[in-house]
Amino acid sequence: MFVPLTPLRCLERALDLYPRKTGVICGGRAFTFAEFGERSRRLAGGLLKMGVQPGDRLAFLSFNTHKLLESYYGVVQARAIVMPVNVRLSPEEIAVILRHSGARFLFFEPEFASIVPALRAGCPEVERFISLEDDPGPGDLTYEEIVDSGEAEPADIFSYDENSIAELFYTSGSTGSPKGVALTHRTLYLHALGAMNLVGDPDNTVDLHTIPLFHANGWGRPQVSTLLGFKQVMVRRFEPAAVFGLIEEHRATDMCLVPVMANMLLNAPELGQHDLSSLRLIAIGGAAASPELIARLERAFGCEVRSGYGLTETAPVLTMSRAKSTTVWKDEEDRVRRMAMAGWPMPGTRVRVVDLHGNDVPRDMQSMGEVVAQGDNVMEGYYREPEATAAVIEDRWFHTGDMAVWDEEGWIHIVDRRKEIIISGGENISSLEVEKAIFAHDAVLECAVVAAPDEQWGEVPAAMIVLKEGRNLGREELLEFLNGRLGRFKHPRVIEFLDEPLPKTGTGKIRKNILKQRYWAGRERGVQG
Repeated sequence: MFVPLTPLRCLERALDLYPRKTGVICGGRAFTFAEFGERSRRLAGGLLKMGVQPGDRLAFLSFNTHKLLESYYGVVQARAIVMPVNVRLSPEEIAVILRHSGARFLFFEPEFASIVPALRAGCPEVERFISLEDDPGPGDLTYEEIVDSGEAEPADIFSYDENSIAELFYTSGSTGSPKGVALTHRTLYLHALGAMNLVGDPDNTVDLHTIPLFHANGWGRPQVSTLLGFKQVMVRRFEPAAVFGLIEEHRATDMCLVPVMANMLLNAPELGQHDLSSLRLIAIGGAAASPELIARLERAFGCEVRSGYGLTETAPVLTMSRAKSTTVWKDEEDRVRRMAMAGWPMPGTRVRVVDLHGNDVPRDMQSMGEVVAQGDNVMEGYYREPEATAAVIEDRWFHTGDMAVWDEEGWIHIVDRRKEIIISGGENISSLEVEKAIFAHDAVLECAVVAAPDEQWGEVPAAMIVLKEGRNLGREELLEFLNGRLGRFKHPRVIEFLDEPLPKTGTGKIRKNILKQRYWAGRERGVQG
């Protein structure tokens, strides 16, 4: 029997099997799956009464709340496209995305009410501005008015086109202008089926939505968490003390973090003041993790810590570091090293590491190539950008732009972004490798390494470092520390200790393109040699 593949089936399963189970907790409110499902369906009905048409883009400027989670199902049931926007972008950046996408509605939280008049003036295609609070403020109406107006009709699953776009997410733009990643009903459902293989004991899982739902690691969770009937706890804004409190209050078992978030938790003064014994799994993604970070998290939280790898374009998970029957740890150090890798592919995906001609590089954990992927969870393409799509999807393989090495067991280890490899005197230097070595020093809070121009070597590594409060570290002490960890040609030739946090995108990635401008300003190109 052909049944269209759609994320709506994730909600239907939860309603069939877990109607009385608490499914969503948001602030002081708790919703059973039956209540959550009814609200999602009423949202769909209300949107249809407003004249929403198939394919309309409905944008959300929202922190993690039950309303945003409802939109992942209600908007999609109305056959529109849900489009969460990065809340940390500037008003002009938000306007660019709204204009490019042709968004018809914008839902906003009160924190963004002040920019609504400017967005209304600059984005004429946006017909309705809808407040997510009870007071419409500068908006035209409220979210609850739409929900109240709708009927809670179940979705006719057989009537949906599984190849139509369900969700649209704009990339972080850490290396250029944001592009809209179009994900179909089929893509999202099959990603959920693949991701469910990475979960243990789903009936007792309490999932903490720590990462913003506009971020790849955040929006990849709603479907699989609902499909398997997880209790989902919304973290409106990431603050370490609040996260510790939610873990203790709701006995959370699982959470995802980007390395910046993990570092914040490890260095929070509240660590150790709460009962965190319920935690079973912390998944790290969004940027490469170091073995030192994995080990620190395991010691601090007493639970399993895994690294994962994926992109917005892959819905998002491609690989996960987890035990594999044919991989035997040499020792504890080897286990931690493996857990810091990108891991091996989840079901439904194929991942290779290839040279410039598309041939597999040797599986020797030394030969570097580009990660390419093929599978059910790869995007249809960039929205309204066929040329950009053709540039990354070639011969049915998606080119990630990430450089890696791999082994005979299929374990992938990300080395760097292709554009961030430092070529010094003809040698390729991984900026990530240098960053991980620097981060291993206990005094380092965060760091970034970029290429700086050099007349003799063409390029050299330049390190920008932020120290933990009250700690001291000098140039010579750092270089001495790196002696046993890096070849001398990889040592940073330029070292800056900064007093301010490193600039980051809305998804927590360090904006290396901005940092690189410190050294390349006034030059015609960002490479030398």
